[in-house]
Parts: sequence; structure tokens; C-alpha cells
Amino acid sequence: MKKILLIISLIIGTIACDSGFDELNTNPVDPISINPVFELNNAIIQTSYPNSNLVYDMSIVQQIITPNSGVLTGGNFNQDNRNSTENFFTRYYQSVIRHTIDVINQVQDDPERSNLLNMARIWQAYAFMVLTDQYGDVPYTEAGLGFIDLVSFPVYDTQESIYTDLINELTQASAALNASGTIETSDALYAGDVEKWRKLGNSLLLRAGMRLSKVDPARAQQVASAAFAAGVITSNDDNTAIRHDNNYLNGTGNILNATEANNYYLAKPFVDFLQNSNDPRLSVIAVRYVGAASGPEQVPEIASTDPSIQIGMPVGNDDDGAVAAAVNDGLASFYDYSQANRQTIVAPATPMFNVTYAQTSLLLAEAAHRGWINGDAAEFYNAGVRAHMEQLADYPGTPIIAPAAIDAFLTANPLQAGTELQQINEQYWIASFLNGPEAFANFRRSGFPDLAPNPFPGSDLVSENFIRRMTYPSTELDINENIQQAISRQGPDILDTRVWWDIQ
Repeated sequence: MKKILLIISLIIGTIACDSGFDELNTNPVDPISINPVFELNNAIIQTSYPNSNLVYDMSIVQQIITPNSGVLTGGNFNQDNRNSTENFFTRYYQSVIRHTIDVINQVQDDPERSNLLNMARIWQAYAFMVLTDQYGDVPYTEAGLGFIDLVSFPVYDTQESIYTDLINELTQASAALNASGTIETSDALYAGDVEKWRKLGNSLLLRAGMRLSKVDPARAQQVASAAFAAGVITSNDDNTAIRHDNNYLNGTGNILNATEANNYYLAKPFVDFLQNSNDPRLSVIAVRYVGAASGPEQVPEIASTDPSIQIGMPVGNDDDGAVAAAVNDGLASFYDYSQANRQTIVAPATPMFNVTYAQTSLLLAEAAHRGWINGDAAEFYNAGVRAHMEQLADYPGTPIIAPAAIDAFLTANPLQAGTELQQINEQYWIASFLNGPEAFANFRRSGFPDLAPNPFPGSDLVSENFIRRMTYPSTELDINENIQQAISRQGPDILDTRVWWDIQ
């Protein structure tokens, strides 16, 4: 009997000791969930462009180039450097799409977070547009499902089907935003401003529609017209900019102020274009370390932003070629060529603009010229040029371009009959400076500016004069057999292959 009582006492004692065990072993300050708006913010921050923005996109469109090879091999030599071509693919799928998919999955059945749902849909559409414009066919319908549905080897969707769905997503998500709903004030882009998000969605819709101008003009007109009617970005206050600081650096600015500070230069076609039209933006964008014979000699005492003495580096030169070009140009060395100003427009904490009033106005100018929307193409054109000149004041330390200087430029460089498409898209090229993916995409779509092909003799190009896409990551080729369907549909996995909307 005593043994039975002892056992009962031990059991009761054990139960008593276990009482409150879970509470005692739970950290009261350790978060068990995260507000999904912060996850969207993480996706937004990670959308900031990786190094291939410099190595490929901006080099292909001859805005910024380097004569150096090795890890910097890319658009400067028309060569396939898989360590760089994969940058957007790995960065966006791992750090952007993964998070937007998760946000959508968390809030899609919560009517109180409908605005957050549609903000995530719009930003995800933007990220996918960058991806498919860079590579062509990419994972879409099964993308980002590795953590949710354990899809480790997603199928590759055709670019045509991706664009069809992106247009639907942007149309629906923009229309569904509700100013009477929950305002997501912690949103890193617009602090939850529903109207600004709606304008962003419609401006991306306009961009998507204009991408189709060669491959499907009728659909392009329909989409562009619908986007314009729904309401697009109408001022620089609406610009989409990823803000950076000392903790979240601008990738392009960081590389240009660190390891590659002395290795990248403004390309001659870009400098010449601005110089020949007396464009006041050149004094804001460019700096030249006059007489510098080496990188260490690029010191503030010899820095000049005088637009009249800026000299762009000729395209298609390696180190030896750049040295010879500098001699021909009467310079002390190739370190004497003009660079993007590292103290201002490409400072490490400078903002990265993704979708702007300037770009949107210039797309509207083209749409109006084509008769796809109502409005005066010249007015849209002037608004776009003016907006970009004024936008430059948003970079740290940059001088404001005087309104009189803007007026003088527009008076001297009006939109002229017979050259509208050329002029509009040349200005789009300038307005997309530092936004390499968009400059590269619009160059392929419009054919402007009319650049001379890169003459470097060691090119990997087979049948084209310019790079038309980025090549897929080697890891995808090694482990995801679904990629072979994309290659068989689209064409060889080389720099020459054109994406669906980029027809000749």
C-alpha cells in the first residue's frame, strides 16, 4: 500500500513539475511571426540591381564601360561571363520572388490585407518583367514555390505566356487597390499610399504594353491605351525609387566606389550625345580627373565637371586598346577619361530609380505619336525630358539644373516631324541611365539609339551585332532538366538569341 501511495505521489509531483514548462522555456521577446509588409520591404530592397547592371546592361547600351577583363568581362567585349549573366536570375528568385510569393500566400485570404496583397502582386510583376526581359523564358507559374509546395525544379514558361499573365496581374491588382482599406504605412516605397501604388501598377502596365510594339502592335495599343486611361505616374513625386543608406548600399554605386572605382568610364557614344546637344545633364552626370596618369591620381583637386572638357572612352577596347585610345585622344592615360561622378550620382547610398515619370512620359509620347492614345506627343516628350533633368536633383549632392537651362535645351532640341521615334527613344536611353535592365530592354525593343556595334575582336556573338539576352545560370543547366524545354523553344542558350518580343 505504501508503494502504491509513493508511486501516486511521484506521478503527481511530476505533473506539478511539468506545469508551466512550455511557458518557462519560451523566449518572450523572440518573434514567432513577421508582419508580411516587412517581408515585402525585404523583397523591394533586394530588387536593387546586382553587378551585372554594370558588367552587361549598361555596357551593352554603351553608357558605362570598362577596358578590364577577368571578373568584369561582359558587355565591354560581347563575351559570355556566366558569373555575371546569372546575377539577376539568382538574386531575384532567391531574394525577391521568394518573398513576394510568400507575402501573397500569407494574405490572399485576409480581406483586411487586400492592399498589401495587391502591392505584392504589382512588385512581383515588376521583378518578373525584369527577369523575362533579361533571359526570355523563365520559371513563372511554379516560381518561388520551393518553401511552400516543395517545388525544387520549376518549369520554364514561355515569355509570351508570362507577358499575358503580367498584363492581367497588373491590370487586376492596380484596379483592386482600395483607399478605404487598410493602409500599409510601413511600406518602404510609398508608405502605403494607394494612389501612388496604383499609378506604379498602371505605369508598369504601360511599359509591358509598349514591349509588345514589334511583336503584337494591336495588343500593344490596347494595353497602352488601357494603362493611360487608368492613370499613370504624373510627377517625380510618384517615382519608384529604392532608397539606400550605409546599411543598404546601392550595388552599382558601391562597386564604383570600391574595388572598381578606377575601372569604369563613361562610354564615348553617351558622352558625345550629351555634349553635341549641349545637354545640361552632362555636368551633373560626368566628372573627369584631368591629367590623371593612374587610379591613385584621381583626386578631388583635379576633378572637373565642366561639360565642355568631358571625353568618353571609345567602346570595344581592352587595357592595351584603351591605352592606345587615350594616346590618340591626347590624354595622360585612360584614367583621364570621364567617369560617372562617384561623389554624387553614383555614390554608395544613392537611390535606384525603377519606374519614373520621365520614362512614363516618354512612353506616352511614343504611344501618342503612334496614335494609340490621345494627347500631343511633343508635350509628353517635353515633360519626359524635363522630368529627368529635375529628377537628377534627387541624387545626393547634385546641383539643381536651372529651369531656364531646361527651357533652353527643349527650345533647341524640339520633337521634330519624321524623327519622333528616334528622338523619344534616345531620350529614354538617357532617362534610364543607371537603370541598365530598362535601357537594355528598350534599346532592343525600339532600336534606338542607333549605336555602332562593339568592335572588340574576341566577341562570343555568332549572328548578331549586339547582345540580345543574358545566358542562364550554370547551376540551372546542371540540375533543372526543365530548362531544356526553354532552350528548344527559344533557341540556343547564347548571348545572340532573341527573346520573344524582340523580333527583327
